[in-house]
Amino acid sequence: MSHTLPISSLALNGGERTRTAEWPTYDKGYVDLDHGDESAALRAIRSRRLFRYDNRPHGETEVGQLEKELADFFDAPYVLACSSGTTALALALISAGVRPGDTVACPAFTFAATPSAIMLAGATPVVVEVDEDLHMDPVDLRAKLTPDVKAVVAVHMRGFGCDVERLVSIADQHGVPLFEDAVPALGVGLGGRKLGTFGKAGAFSTQSDKSINTGEGGFLVTSDRDVFERAVVLSGAYEQQIKRHTDPSLPSISDLSLPIFSFRMDEIRGAMARHQLAGLEKRVAIFQDNYRYVASQLDDVKPICLRQPVAENAFLGESLIFRIPGATDQQVGWFVRALNAEGIGARGLGDDSRPNNRCFWNWRFAFPDVTREETMRRHQNSTTFLKETIDIPMSIALTKADCDDLVTAITKICHAYG
Repeated sequence: MSHTLPISSLALNGGERTRTAEWPTYDKGYVDLDHGDESAALRAIRSRRLFRYDNRPHGETEVGQLEKELADFFDAPYVLACSSGTTALALALISAGVRPGDTVACPAFTFAATPSAIMLAGATPVVVEVDEDLHMDPVDLRAKLTPDVKAVVAVHMRGFGCDVERLVSIADQHGVPLFEDAVPALGVGLGGRKLGTFGKAGAFSTQSDKSINTGEGGFLVTSDRDVFERAVVLSGAYEQQIKRHTDPSLPSISDLSLPIFSFRMDEIRGAMARHQLAGLEKRVAIFQDNYRYVASQLDDVKPICLRQPVAENAFLGESLIFRIPGATDQQVGWFVRALNAEGIGARGLGDDSRPNNRCFWNWRFAFPDVTREETMRRHQNSTTFLKETIDIPMSIALTKADCDDLVTAITKICHAYG
């Protein structure tokens, strides 16, 4: 293909579309569910016991068995299944001592659930800049760690692991705990260790677009017994149910000293999650293989710059994210419209016509006293990078033909972009 194409060749301008089939995404039903999920859900329903705290021993409940299997998968001593990734993160923060009035650092690029979890714990989010690959900037984190900041939430956003080891080191130097919002990166590792196990606790989701899909749901992973026990009670373990989770011969906290938030996971979701956990590594491999193939084809295509992982294999591949450095809002908008016209579901992160909750300036609930424009001005680097960025979801249901269509469409548009 030549380095330039007439702009009339684009579907946006009446040319032939790259694909006519809809772009597969989870919200259209393109997910990895099979008869095993049906059997698991029916097993829980037929037991007539949908509540995790019934008269069975903990190890015989679906959720109890899931927690044990997750602990083995993560090589972690404690796992608590709960109602969502948001509640998992909030439970971890509260259980570690974050209190109303505290501030907690989080990156400028994360879903609105992250600052929401911080606020659920009673704290206020402090935005940390991201770098050109949209990872939390260690330099800005160090600058933001004032005595008022009581914790850091690192986010492995859109399935890309951040430089969590460096971030933990910085947090340790300032004497504050780091938590991992690993919601988008379930099953991904860094240096032979699973993401979500580097900080004081890791939060995960089993919501519909995650690598384990139970519709809603989540869990936290930790090596800290105190954090775990407090989180268990806060999640809704009442009247000594805490003893189901820990060695009853050892002293535990008083469950009467903490409120109960009813953030529990139910047995149907627990059963489905168990079935999918058994195939998680295979699903992660499918995501990664598709992503590697597409990225290898686009590596030298200009003017786009693909988002880079911090280490080999430290990504899930649930989305293709690239920047067009120096592009204006209008140019990014044109590129997105051209992609959608070719049959590729794409979105500009900074598109003002469709506010994206992954951009910090759209968290109006978190900064009610600061205008949107001022919020953006205070974090100019992140604003620039996010405004230049395009996000394309890559469902686990993608076929080789879908991946080829994605490469063809992007390449076609890039060659006409000049």
